[in-house]
Amino acid sequence: MSEVTQHQQQEKQPTVTPVRVVVALCLVAPFVAMLWVGSYAKTEPYLAGIPFFYWYQMAWVVLSTALTMLAFMLWQRDQRACKGGEPQ
Repeated sequence: MSEVTQHQQQEKQPTVTPVRVVVALCLVAPFVAMLWVGSYAKTEPYLAGIPFFYWYQMAWVVLSTALTMLAFMLWQRDQRACKGGEPQ
């Protein structure tokens, strides 16, 4: 009987998979990029007359959206894999 409870406890423990690591990196990357102000606190290079400081932040709006969508799709795939059996 104790073997059954140990097996159930092992199933409930969170599993770190490569997919989940990628999901975490996709969600953390925009925060790191925006919080590291020293990396983009400059005016050059210009893009269509817009200083780097501004277009870099606007580029991260698009990148953040893409990374969040990727993280969501990977998370859904991982959840389906977990329900179907052993996580990949």
